Amino acid sequence: MGRREERRLDMERVYKTMRNIGALSIGVGIVVTVIGIAAGTISIINGAFLLKRKSEITF
Repeated sequence: MGRREERRLDMERVYKTMRNIGALSIGVGIVVTVIGIAAGTISIINGAFLLKRKSEITF
């Protein structure tokens, strides 16, 4: 195998690695976004519930 062929194989490995990391990054981004939206929604609902029932709270 010549030097040129070795270099081509190395570049193919680099491109495949970059592709896999890119796909993984997109997947992680989607998961983080969904979790963030869910946490925000739950916080808003809990806050609204507390404000609605604040007159019932006694210390």
